[in-house]
Amino acid sequence: MTSDVTAADWAVRQVASVRDDPAGRMALMERCYYGPFGTAPQHLPFRRAAMSFMRWQLRRGVLQPGFADRPGSPWWRAVNERILRDGCEAVGLSGGLPGRSSSPSVHHWLSFVHYPTARAWYRAHNGSVVAGYLGHRDLAEAETEAERFFMNVVLCRVLYSHALVAAPGLSLGRLRPLAPFLGDPRLGMAGVFLQLSRVLPDEYPLRDSVRTYLRGEVGFGRLVDFGVIVPRLQRLYEWSAHELAAPGLLDCVRDGSLVYAWPYEDRNVWQPPETFAVRLARRALPAEGRARQGR
Repeated sequence: MTSDVTAADWAVRQVASVRDDPAGRMALMERCYYGPFGTAPQHLPFRRAAMSFMRWQLRRGVLQPGFADRPGSPWWRAVNERILRDGCEAVGLSGGLPGRSSSPSVHHWLSFVHYPTARAWYRAHNGSVVAGYLGHRDLAEAETEAERFFMNVVLCRVLYSHALVAAPGLSLGRLRPLAPFLGDPRLGMAGVFLQLSRVLPDEYPLRDSVRTYLRGEVGFGRLVDFGVIVPRLQRLYEWSAHELAAPGLLDCVRDGSLVYAWPYEDRNVWQPPETFAVRLARRALPAEGRARQGR
């Protein structure tokens, strides 16, 4: 690092250097967790969930450059760049480069740098994710129907994982004592909530219909999505918008249905399937009222 550039400019340069190199993007994200001086033992454990999700993106090929034999996704690439840029800027600022946080999401990353807790990590990571989503809705609209559907699934899962740690009553109801353990990004369980490999093939773009992929979602993923998260969607997004200081997030949900680059008229896809396991989950873990959602 040199002090003749601001942290924001330095971050832009770092991201530009790996823009067309998917493996380089992954290496850059990992370096961010080592901090500006190459040693950050308190921060390193938090890379687990982030790197797991990055590996899934690499396997699907969504981060491939546009000139590749199988081009990647302009939307996935843009959202990934936002996370990388925010993380790099926070590293630059904490390492002594001049400037102020260029966005609220960078400020969240700096808070995590100074106080590395699970809640701080989620606020930083999800703040960048949401900023990427909101900033690139036009790119999302150009994706296939199935891809847009799973963009919504990914978003609600990362928000729910955050709520497990920071709002256990909202996320898990009567089982709230288990929530922080299940959502901790330093542990393996958090990766389960972000894992879509059992539903989606490792390829891009998705060519089959949404219904085809939904029929392939069995077991834990279906149980979590339709039995636990869907009944909480509206309150989850309201809580997340406040927690992340991102009011635009409220435009991604309507009457309990997800509408990010998705028409409200097609909200039937969010209706839970009539299976015994899903019905049992909804009865065992009913969504709680607003007054208790953060407890």
